[in-house]
Amino acid sequence: MAEGSTRGENGNITNRSNLLKTDSIESRWVFEDEDGSNSDGDESEGFSRGTSFDSEDEDDVGEQRLVRTGPRVDSFDVEALEVPGAHRNDYEDFNLGRNIVLALQTLGVVFGDVGTSPLYTFDVIFNKYQITGKEDVLGALSLVLYTLILIPLVKYILVVLWGNDHGEGGTFALYSLICRNAKASLLPNQLPSDARISSFRLKVPSPELERSLKIKERIETSLVLKKLLLVLVLFGTSMVIADGVVTPAMSVMSAANGLKFGIDGIGQDEAVMITVASLIVLFSVQKFGTSKVGLAVGPALFIWFCCLGGIGIYNLKKYGTTVLRAFNPVYIYYYFKKDSTQAWMSLGGCLLCATGSEAMFADLCYFSVRSVQLTFMFLVLPCLLLGYLGQAAFLMENLTQNEQVFFSSIPSGAYWPVFLVASVAALIASRAMTTATFSCIKQATVLGCFPRLKIIHTSRKFMGQIYIPVINWFLLVSSVAFVASFGSINELGNAYGIAELGVMMMTTILVAVIMLLIWQINIVVAFSFLIIFLGVELLFFSSVLGSVGDGSWVLLVFAAVLFMIMYIWNYGSKLKYETEVKHKLSTDLLTELGSNLGTIRAPGIGLVYNELVKGVPAIFGHFLTTLPAVHSMIVFVCIKYVPVPVVPQNERFLFRRVCAKNYHMFRCVARYGYKDVRKENHQTFEQLLIESLEKFIRREAQERSLESDEDSDTETEEENPSSRIVIAPNGSSYSLSVPLLGDFNCIEKPICEPSSSFIDTQDDELTEAGQSFERELSFVHKAKESGVVYLLGHGDIRARKDSWFIKKLVINYFYAFLRKNCRRGIATLSVPHTNLMQVGMTYMV
Repeated sequence: MAEGSTRGENGNITNRSNLLKTDSIESRWVFEDEDGSNSDGDESEGFSRGTSFDSEDEDDVGEQRLVRTGPRVDSFDVEALEVPGAHRNDYEDFNLGRNIVLALQTLGVVFGDVGTSPLYTFDVIFNKYQITGKEDVLGALSLVLYTLILIPLVKYILVVLWGNDHGEGGTFALYSLICRNAKASLLPNQLPSDARISSFRLKVPSPELERSLKIKERIETSLVLKKLLLVLVLFGTSMVIADGVVTPAMSVMSAANGLKFGIDGIGQDEAVMITVASLIVLFSVQKFGTSKVGLAVGPALFIWFCCLGGIGIYNLKKYGTTVLRAFNPVYIYYYFKKDSTQAWMSLGGCLLCATGSEAMFADLCYFSVRSVQLTFMFLVLPCLLLGYLGQAAFLMENLTQNEQVFFSSIPSGAYWPVFLVASVAALIASRAMTTATFSCIKQATVLGCFPRLKIIHTSRKFMGQIYIPVINWFLLVSSVAFVASFGSINELGNAYGIAELGVMMMTTILVAVIMLLIWQINIVVAFSFLIIFLGVELLFFSSVLGSVGDGSWVLLVFAAVLFMIMYIWNYGSKLKYETEVKHKLSTDLLTELGSNLGTIRAPGIGLVYNELVKGVPAIFGHFLTTLPAVHSMIVFVCIKYVPVPVVPQNERFLFRRVCAKNYHMFRCVARYGYKDVRKENHQTFEQLLIESLEKFIRREAQERSLESDEDSDTETEEENPSSRIVIAPNGSSYSLSVPLLGDFNCIEKPICEPSSSFIDTQDDELTEAGQSFERELSFVHKAKESGVVYLLGHGDIRARKDSWFIKKLVINYFYAFLRKNCRRGIATLSVPHTNLMQVGMTYMV
């Protein structure tokens, strides 16, 4: 532990050491108004009882006092203030008109994929299974009906949606939920104080708590389980991205194929060209945002579902209701009994009726659980069931027309209007997994599993609605390449099934873990969920893997490349952080460096950006050995992401002193959730950061004045005579002849007038404390007026010469390439070059 008190000649060193240790351990930040009320909204974010120093045993024990108040201006997250006071998207309080608008947006974003599955499901099924009788149609229909009921309805709508992380869905949301309840993250930057953020909302203990604690302990102590959990999440995320590539290709091509039915001159090559042109238009409008596009296309999806249900009712009336017998699952048995091989091969096509189920969960950040559930159960599912029943009724009387079944079943007079609506719906459906991909990539980025990219927030009202330009154009190029390579919906359908099932299986496993660890439900229920759904999905997966030789292996290679990118980035980031922790500097070493090198401290504030949550980064020592002077006040700023969607504004900052008061060195840990918006300018950043620091100093002085006389001498500071003076731009004078971490005297009076003696009485102690507080505030003001400089250290890692070949290849080439081409962390701050200093440092790992 770094001790930073100024000791008197005859003081009780033991008591002071104990006091420092007590302060270091028991100090907690208090988030409350300065006067204890909420009337003026003026809050302080990080105040300690006594002086808190940055140390290794930081807040491992003890109690924390948190007083939650209204939101304040946040120096790290200015744009997020435009979000109206909610930590997630809660729409239940909106009026009827708003709920209608929300339902239309939900249709346009979430249900486009699953809603357009009737365009191609029966086509792909009967491409693998030859129809010889009406029982074949009933068997295939029964499979489709129960797949729809089992996967989208029971698994996702009734179970998985409740596994959301404060309104966030997707594989990484599940991962963050697990990491919040167990230290499963491989990045060693967790702090006990993170668990005290109000948005953690850990589950209240239950009778199943003992089993949950055993699982938690097992995960935290097993490196193998941590790595296995990460591998599952990365595999699921890579499949989500692959799904975002195949979904547009499949949906748009299935609609374009309808032209072959309506116009004789249209062939497969023309359908491919139309698909490519449509994809270019689709991805070009993605930048306009989820709310705008979702609201614009929501009515079109509503018309589509109405058409789907209407055509189904028409076909049931025209061809009879015999197909209703398919609700009897015995026809599935007959379907497999007749030709088990063909039935097994057709399972991949049957799964296509449930495509888009994962989008309902991954796109949850855009909407609420209730809106998704109600829209699916009362509109989407009934229309889908009617649509499939109508197609099957048509096939029962037209067994030979098993291609383009949907378009064949449309009444002749309504073909072109329905085709137009179907084409628009297919374009909209492509957006479901695209928006889900954006959400998953942002979550992966902030949790250290994907290179940083430019993220545009398309809505000032809802933080979850984002657009990632690089990923958008990457998905376009990949989707066009898949269309050109496969050329038919049958081959695309198999690849589509692989991507969907990969995500579904990972979601099943992670939700089962959440059931045991977090929900603490009966173990029989949890294992029943895992066995039933994972068993069904493995059966489907075996079917699509059986046709992987048709060309869908390309998708597996594509997903494997994405998986390696994410794993290498996570591995390199973890190795870099661990190396920085290993090489961090001690306060004693800093003091020796200052006096030995003759480094002086110039007026101003230096904001040292680093990733360490504790300790002084080695890159700061590199600054000291490179520059002849450092700033009179140093603030180590750490931007840290915690496994929650949103960190409340008034709980964002942790402030503490790195050393004793006269060192004028502070640490500020800014905690973000993976959904938080970061977009600020440096002027606002500087102003509000200094305001927060001043309030920290003020509350520290107020609480110190209430302490006993045992710590009275900790407020005193040694005054050193001035021999070398620097005049700051504002006219203030600073002494630069003192050691690196020594105090700095202002020659102005009366604030910096040296004290002649120390009188051991309580009144004098309070007076001295008040003078010390005023001196420090004056020092902060003068340092701010002298200017703020951003000190950025770019730490890179290289593998040692004696490292094995694979490690050299991964670190020196792959990870180095990703770091070189990713977005810099400072890119969100518009810092002028005149206020920016950068130093590079390479660690050998």
